[in-house]
Amino acid sequence: MPEPKSDATEAGKPRRRQARGERRIAQLLEAAAHVFCTTGYAAASTNSIAREAGVSPGTLYQFFPNKEAIAVELGDQLLARWRASYGQAFVPAHFELPLDQLLDAVLDPLIQFNYENPAFSALMHGPDIPGRIARDHDALHSSMLTRVEEILAGYLPAAPEPDITRIAQTTFVIFKSGLDLVLAAEPDQREAYTAELKTVLFRYLEPLVGDR
Repeated sequence: MPEPKSDATEAGKPRRRQARGERRIAQLLEAAAHVFCTTGYAAASTNSIAREAGVSPGTLYQFFPNKEAIAVELGDQLLARWRASYGQAFVPAHFELPLDQLLDAVLDPLIQFNYENPAFSALMHGPDIPGRIARDHDALHSSMLTRVEEILAGYLPAAPEPDITRIAQTTFVIFKSGLDLVLAAEPDQREAYTAELKTVLFRYLEPLVGDR
């Protein structure tokens, strides 16, 4: 008569199954990120994601019922990484820096995140993205704009609120446009484009905020 299995053996099986499932989910999300970057969210399909992951569509459906569920899971992970970069960029100590150093401290983590996570732009800014992702992204965008306004208010304590809002929105648009150029540049030119973006922002902001 076989010996009964120990509690440790029984307890280990679910953990091993869970670990395998987590690895499969990570594999599928990585494949989805590549497909979304290559074709865009609207043109992507579960079949193309499964093919990129090297699994059957049936295996994919064991973990995700449809493309939207994959996008939401991937979007949650990307937004969590973005919030971490956001936290590195907008620490209070940075607000006391001279303008040129402030731009380095704020922009570098944000640019690095976008460079390391190209699916973020494809998923967050593409057409027909799931509503939940759009809402979460819009909330983060609003929060970021608020922080820019807070920084500017520290540099310009006597400026009227409408002026602060206008300058913050202009700064944000310059950053987003420059970021597109940085990300589209060849790797050996990315640093030069980043420097150009910082120069544009400095020359726009320096006459407004002056010396600290």
